[in-house]
Amino acid sequence: MKLDHLVVAAESLDAARAHIEDRLGVSMQPGGAHAVFQTHNALLGLEDGLYLEAIAPNPAVPEPTRSRWYDLDRFEGPARLSNWACAVEDMDAALEDMPDGTGAPVMVNRGTLSWRMAVSEDGTTPFDNFWPALIEWPKGVHPASQLAPTGLTLRRFTLVHPEGDMLSETLFRMLRDDRVTVETGPKAIHADFETPHGDRSL
Repeated sequence: MKLDHLVVAAESLDAARAHIEDRLGVSMQPGGAHAVFQTHNALLGLEDGLYLEAIAPNPAVPEPTRSRWYDLDRFEGPARLSNWACAVEDMDAALEDMPDGTGAPVMVNRGTLSWRMAVSEDGTTPFDNFWPALIEWPKGVHPASQLAPTGLTLRRFTLVHPEGDMLSETLFRMLRDDRVTVETGPKAIHADFETPHGDRSL
């Protein structure tokens, strides 16, 4: 699997978008709505084919018939970097090697874009949501290619978890990315960026 995108969640999309724009000094692009999970998002392109996603429950539609992804049903407090996603080429094969609770494939769409996402019944991922959500894009299709250049580069993505040793051992059997680091300590997620305005972080 490979790093795909980082997720900033909030109780409202305006709050999630403002958090990213205030911290990084760059305007986000409109995203769309996800009918399965009744959420909506905004997007920000990064260098190296990555992107940032601001996401929140969509108040303009009915409640979903299943738990929302990214554990959004239990989200409380200010907007923050809360989740991340890794892309896989074959979702079914990849799930055979994943920790229990990674989820099962769900077909998702936003506008004309469709993809598969691994989502558990309660919307969580292992290690208190520090495990990446798995995503399988159609071949030759990725939303980052549709986003305007911003000049932002992810320099480091750090996961701090009380079971950091176990998370690190499990994760790095499957992911090879020097930007991703795991530490042991009280739970926290940090992302450091190089931006046109200097070094910034979430």
